[in-house]
Amino acid sequence: MKSFFKKLFLGKVSINDKRSRHISPIQKRILNIRSIWNNDHQDDNGIEKLFRLFLAISQLLFPGVYIKQLANKYGPEYQDLAMDGYILIKLSLPYFILINHWQNYTPLVVLMTYFLLETALYIPMLIFASDMLSRPRSYKRSMMMLFLNYVEIVSAFAVLYTLGDNMNKPFTHWFDAIYFSVITSNSLGYGDFHPVSLFGKVLASIQTMFFLSFLVLFINFFSNNVKTKGYFDHENNN
Repeated sequence: MKSFFKKLFLGKVSINDKRSRHISPIQKRILNIRSIWNNDHQDDNGIEKLFRLFLAISQLLFPGVYIKQLANKYGPEYQDLAMDGYILIKLSLPYFILINHWQNYTPLVVLMTYFLLETALYIPMLIFASDMLSRPRSYKRSMMMLFLNYVEIVSAFAVLYTLGDNMNKPFTHWFDAIYFSVITSNSLGYGDFHPVSLFGKVLASIQTMFFLSFLVLFINFFSNNVKTKGYFDHENNN
């Protein structure tokens, strides 16, 4: 049974591949920051360089890189599995809050917002600082993770819309907030729900701009650069 689940979730384990563990995830982030600072790979300056530095440093402020660090000694498959679990936790938290009406439990909402900020910064990093990342082991997996990130952000914004009297009428079911967040992210706007408070209008504006700009830009970037390697790709560590 153990071998069955190992084969199901891990697939082919790279037992002898130690190259992927030569540089740990945290070391990679530090090397990324140094490379941007020294203009080792790109002659950026001004706002572009500041933004790329900010994106690189921001990854050290969130749990994702440290989860990868903990799983690094076991191999890339275990890193993927650990990140799968972490993403599913981030994805599930907004639904737990909505279904159980835990919006008044501030620590949970703060934690969800913290996770949301991590994902919101990760998307522009893929656009503006993709050269800091190693080539994915599976691009199909990367696209699936992108979709899960999309669902997470939609769900998290849904929770934020329920904080206070932000809408023209209250949501009568927890899924109403998800529904409004989905149509807002896609700029549909059927009119049955719309924000009336300043906070609600700001949220809707940010969410619309985020998905109309960053998501479209990232998909375009991903399709055009699907075979581009990162600076610290495994094949470059020779």
